[in-house]
Amino acid sequence: MSTEKSGLHTRNLHRNPYDFDSLISCVPELRQYVFTNSYQTVTINFSISKAVKLLNKALLLHFYNVKDWDIPDANLCPPIPGRADYVHYIADLIAEQQPEIPTGTSVRGLDIGTGANLVYPLIAHKSYGWKMLGTDINQDSLENAQHILDHNPDLSSFIQLKKQPNPDYIFKNNIDPKDRFTFSMCNPPFHDSEESAVKGNLRKTKNLNKSKVQKPLLNFGGQQSELWCEGGELAFITKMINESVLYSSQVLWFTCLVSKKDNLFKLTTLLKKLKAVEVKTIDMAQGQKISRILAWTFIPQQNRKDWFL
Repeated sequence: MSTEKSGLHTRNLHRNPYDFDSLISCVPELRQYVFTNSYQTVTINFSISKAVKLLNKALLLHFYNVKDWDIPDANLCPPIPGRADYVHYIADLIAEQQPEIPTGTSVRGLDIGTGANLVYPLIAHKSYGWKMLGTDINQDSLENAQHILDHNPDLSSFIQLKKQPNPDYIFKNNIDPKDRFTFSMCNPPFHDSEESAVKGNLRKTKNLNKSKVQKPLLNFGGQQSELWCEGGELAFITKMINESVLYSSQVLWFTCLVSKKDNLFKLTTLLKKLKAVEVKTIDMAQGQKISRILAWTFIPQQNRKDWFL
């Protein structure tokens, strides 16, 4: 049996099993949650929110030198390997027509809904040196993200934060008239109601514990804006696509995660109707879960090289 997580991107630093000795040396508190399961694999219980948070803290410190990462218990605790995958696939996307992957501050990314965890901008900058803008509608989330930046002063000139004052908009208020972004990225609210989000969380915790869990556990916690919106994922991404037309000359590649495969047909049909020059669907396999990145651009291929000059 291969020990490598082959579903992950080839440049993903988390393809190999977790080295818990190294991770515990970074965050000693993690030790109390590490055990050997019945398959003789050293692991943690991923349904315990504190354990997952400490694992993330150790991964971010060990692999990306991000110090004192933490989030409130009420916020979404993201799986670091999957988040890194999205960043690496974006790198492949913007590397097309380039002799190598563009690195450094010539690349500027926009993270829509960066959350309290700030994980996408952290990994994007630490992996490729990109400049990132993280935006969110939740002030508390942004304050926590700023707290992370305050503990990592080397990031202050590379990662900025901005509050979206109007939840009806996605790009408006975030993109100024003179802004140019190489890409935008987003992990959209998946569910269409709070009830749906609670049911989904209950399902996940049952699957993890292989038992009849009656109450969702907090590592799948999240603020309302992180988990659900009216109309769910389809409505949110539809709004994003319609609004992207207004910023078609300011963003090279718009991208968004799509969890429900059934939504892709409607979304790609809309993009054709709005005359997107190119539309791509990139599959990402992480364990048993398959997610997709929907990417689209209004910039003709012959003009894309100019973006990095």
